[in-house]
Amino acid sequence: MPGMARTSPAAPLLDADLPLVAAPMAGGPTTLDLLAATTDAGAFAFLAGGYQTPDALADQVHHARDRGRPFGVNLFVPSAGPAPEPATLAAYARQIAPDAAAHDLSLETLLDAAQGSAPGSAPVADDDGWAAKIDLLRRDPVPVVSFTFGPPPAADVVALRAAGSVVLVTVTTPQEAAAAEELGADGLVVQGPGAGGHHGTWDPARAVGDEVTSDTVAAVVARSHLAVVAAGGVDGPSAVVRLLRAGAQAVAVGTLLLRTDEAGTSATHRDALADPRYTTTAVTRAFTGRPARALRNGFLARHDAHAPVAYPQVHHLTRELRRRAAAAGDAERLHLWAGTGHRAAATGPAAHVVHALAAGL
Repeated sequence: MPGMARTSPAAPLLDADLPLVAAPMAGGPTTLDLLAATTDAGAFAFLAGGYQTPDALADQVHHARDRGRPFGVNLFVPSAGPAPEPATLAAYARQIAPDAAAHDLSLETLLDAAQGSAPGSAPVADDDGWAAKIDLLRRDPVPVVSFTFGPPPAADVVALRAAGSVVLVTVTTPQEAAAAEELGADGLVVQGPGAGGHHGTWDPARAVGDEVTSDTVAAVVARSHLAVVAAGGVDGPSAVVRLLRAGAQAVAVGTLLLRTDEAGTSATHRDALADPRYTTTAVTRAFTGRPARALRNGFLARHDAHAPVAYPQVHHLTRELRRRAAAAGDAERLHLWAGTGHRAAATGPAAHVVHALAAGL
């Protein structure tokens, strides 16, 4: 098994030719072809286990292993907070109802998806198949397993390390880093506020700041003994160099891969990343109930102030609307995940992105 024992910051955390990582992007953008292209180019790559069924993830692990290069799997840690009140979800459903109606979705359909069909019923519980996915990765271990959205149970960290996997935990503050080290993690993914998509904060109610990722990395490195993978705001080779100088052992890239040939990004999302109408990004809970950075579009502008802290219930509430918006080319109602470096995202082979980022090394 190519997993490694617990490392020091001086020891290599990931088995790759370059200190670059293809970040896991759940919901479609991460594909087996993207994993193959980036690893063949010398980077380390992750499969996105979030939102997949355990069987689908098992199939991806099987095919990724056939490619012959080390890879990782990322999992979403289930929410540890209390479920939102049905009335809270109902109020937000009414808030977004006009947008849903534009795609022939009723208020009742929205609520059914988020909290079941019975009036006043409890919000849908969803742990993203956690136990089955952990069991899969214990029985069929992969070189690296990373976690985001919070601290995984210590027993699961122990079990995965015993199976031979290196365990990484996503953190966004020095305090989270210290707690992850206490859990027994082998390393950290330090995510800065500029990252696209969901923010890895352990507290989804916390306001996400605007500090640059290199400052977050430096603060974590000063507090923790663990090796660090930096993520967030990467827009070119100078950003990679800056993050490595701040103390990271490797740098993860996500947004810059979204428009590449091998990515599974929807056409609507791809086009929006280059559309001159969308010039800024913002962190919002409007789409999923958890902070995530996206291009500022109409849905975000209308509903950000009203969105509750309620993941994954809001994710389920808006999911069908977002699916229909993507299919219809409606970028104004789609979650256009994007980091602050989105303007540098280009079309073409993913290998070109990896080679360009490595140019300054």
